[in-house]
Amino acid sequence: MITLTDITKSYDSLRVVDGISLTIPRGEITAIVGPSGAGKTTLLQIMGTLERPDSGTVSIDGSEMASLSGRRLAAFRNRNIGFIFQFHQLLPEFTLLENVMMPALIAGESRREASGHAAELIDYLGLTARSGHRPAELSGGERQRAAVARALINRPAVVLADEPTGSLDSHNREEMHRLFLQLNGERGQTFVIVTHDESLAAGAHRVIHLRDGRIERISTPDAR
Repeated sequence: MITLTDITKSYDSLRVVDGISLTIPRGEITAIVGPSGAGKTTLLQIMGTLERPDSGTVSIDGSEMASLSGRRLAAFRNRNIGFIFQFHQLLPEFTLLENVMMPALIAGESRREASGHAAELIDYLGLTARSGHRPAELSGGERQRAAVARALINRPAVVLADEPTGSLDSHNREEMHRLFLQLNGERGQTFVIVTHDESLAAGAHRVIHLRDGRIERISTPDAR
């Protein structure tokens, strides 16, 4: 579903991603792990078309990303890729429902359609009673579940998550682990997750170990 071929990326003289080739199959949970500075987040951003590689190719569902630019690339990203960040990135002036709706409205759905779909996701994630609250009125776990709902609103081919449990306490980390497994099991959702959380990585189908911008090894967790 996602194919990376000979990807490189440098910042000044520092080679952050160094010739990585990787395929992410549909329906898989893939974890990317490694020490700080290994290139994990940069690789995820390249997968998500937020960064362009210096060389190499990125293909998503058969579409070559280098052939898209500007509005076409932004529209493709909004439709096909969901993002979850460590600190949720919810807009503080909008309610939970409005935050979840936002990508659907950008994609051209009517407010009625976007609201209905967002309400279904919010209910699925157990947040219906909080849908009218703004982010400051939500707990950390609720904010991150809202971010998951927002990532799913356009039925993306893949969800890319950058340290999604990094700001959560142990209880909410466990809840987030279960949620990813539930979404993968019930909906076949594909996830690529950058994490330092060993228990989250242990629930993945594959773990990509990076070091110095290269794939050091690929493992299959015993927990699966």
